[in-house]
Parts: sequence; structure tokens; C-alpha cells
Amino acid sequence: MAALETQVRDLADRVRHSEQDAAAARVLAGGADRDVAEIRGEIRDFRQATTSSFNAMREDLADLRTHVKDGFTEMRGKLDATAAGQQHIVNLLNTIIGQGEQRDDQ
Repeated sequence: MAALETQVRDLADRVRHSEQDAAAARVLAGGADRDVAEIRGEIRDFRQATTSSFNAMREDLADLRTHVKDGFTEMRGKLDATAAGQQHIVNLLNTIIGQGEQRDDQ
């Protein structure tokens, strides 16, 4: 009978320890669940911030491209006008040279 009582006490101790271990496991699992939820939230926030940054950068690059294109178009117009002016000067010089040669021939 004493051996049986000892075994019952041992089993009761083991059950109590198992219950304590189970309670501790539930606490740890709850903490892990909160940690996972927090990390998911942080990842979601990071993703949204990154997406917003990329969208802003894309808009900035599009604006820059438009600005550069407009600048090149403006410069092309100025260079074309300069070339036309230079060609007009060449034509005038050729006319003057031609008139001078005609006088020399006479």
C-alpha cells in the first residue's frame, strides 16, 4: 500500500509539473503569436513605405525625363536657328565674293 501511495504521489507530482509545463508552453505560444503578428505588421508597413518611395521616385524620374527632353528640344531649336543664320551669312559672303569676282573680270 505504501508503494502504491508513493506511486500516486509521484504521478500527482508529474501531473502537476506537466500542467505547469503546459501553462508555460501556452504563455510562450501566446507571446510567439503576438511577436509574429507584430512582425507581420512591420513587414506590411515596410512594404507600403517602400512602394510609396518607389512610386515617388518613378514620378521624379518621369518629371526629370520630361525636363531633359524639353531642354534638348529647346537646344535643338536654338542650334537649328544658329545653323540657319550661319548659312545665311555664308550665302551673303558668297554673293559678295561673286560680285567682287565679276568686277575683277571686267
